[in-house]
Amino acid sequence: MNYLFVHQNFPGQYLHVLRRLAAERRHEIVFISLPNHNQIPGVRRIDYRPLRGPSPGIHRDATEFEAAMIRAQAVAETGQRLAAVGFQPDIMIGHNGWGELLNLKDVWPGVPLIPYFEFFYHDAGLDVGFDQEFPLSPEQRSQVRAKNAVNLLGLQLADRGQTPTAFQRNTYPAWARRKLALVPEGVDLAYCRPRWDVDFALPAIGRRWSRQGRRLVTYVARNLEPYRGIHVLLRAIPRILADRADVDVVVVGGDEVSYGPAPEHGTWRERLLAELGSAIDPDRVFFPGKLAYADYLTLLQVSSVHVYLTYPFVASWSLREALACGCALVASDTAPVREFVSDRETGRLVFFDKPAEVALAVLELLEDTDQADRLRRNARHWAETHLDLASHLTAFKQVTKAAHRACSSTRSQLPQ
Repeated sequence: MNYLFVHQNFPGQYLHVLRRLAAERRHEIVFISLPNHNQIPGVRRIDYRPLRGPSPGIHRDATEFEAAMIRAQAVAETGQRLAAVGFQPDIMIGHNGWGELLNLKDVWPGVPLIPYFEFFYHDAGLDVGFDQEFPLSPEQRSQVRAKNAVNLLGLQLADRGQTPTAFQRNTYPAWARRKLALVPEGVDLAYCRPRWDVDFALPAIGRRWSRQGRRLVTYVARNLEPYRGIHVLLRAIPRILADRADVDVVVVGGDEVSYGPAPEHGTWRERLLAELGSAIDPDRVFFPGKLAYADYLTLLQVSSVHVYLTYPFVASWSLREALACGCALVASDTAPVREFVSDRETGRLVFFDKPAEVALAVLELLEDTDQADRLRRNARHWAETHLDLASHLTAFKQVTKAAHRACSSTRSQLPQ
């Protein structure tokens, strides 16, 4: 089968699918992406480059849509060059969010298209307005609604769509859900697994932790920002440090903004550290920035308690990987997390906006090691049951078959 994948950051959500399809050695796999250094054996990468930047003076609500259409044009022109040298996909698959797929049906009109639908934006009731500390200004509501322009075009073009969780599927309008197949994302359970024989080190400061040494509370996000609860975590840390002299904290993540607004000045980390002052002891609380993947997994494997917090938004891959590594989890009691974590079964669930509750749950698991060990075992068992990569690939292939059937049915209904 000839696969065409598209994602601006190769390989995106398709890492495990690509590896398994390539291992079958009977497919031609082409991937269109913006340039980066990632490679997967058996996958042919084709880079595209947007033809221009944004227009000056464009309406603020239309900036994302214009950027999406610029990407759509560049990807379609890349597809035309592929078609000119004889490449004919049997299926087209890609993330819908950046607009890259929107013109591909013009290049290959009879080929089934499966967009990845990540989130349908609402101006109230989900992530927007959830955190009362950062209210949405009235003029921002139209910007949130306008973010769905690409979503809606993608739903019109899709023969079938995929989404990884029931929470994400349910953010879409009822009329759209019939097109969206649930394809739960897995993790490499052989690589992401509990280990007791590893140490986590921060060589730059000469510190090292093991499961037999000082206790380690961990937190990981792509970037340290309110959507992932960095303000809640940092406000919980002083209580943890005060009650447990044997505990250190490692907070992993960058200082950029992935979701939501940026602070008026500096970074969220800088703003919060200025607020908390000496309550965050720099000899016990460490901010290593972003880690190499192997180091990040070692951190999870050494963790005594791992904290995961999020708005009602897309659940991170790090949550899945923490479960697979058998972490003792303290997590926010928000809808996307409840799909993965059951309170006192596979982790502890606490109110997102209550730093004191986060601190108490962490301290409870540090003290009650029997409970923590039970949650670790249950987390790993849940991961083995629900995050298996073979099941993920099976669900993925079922969606491709459904897309072929839907595309054939659509063609047969068109006027001749």
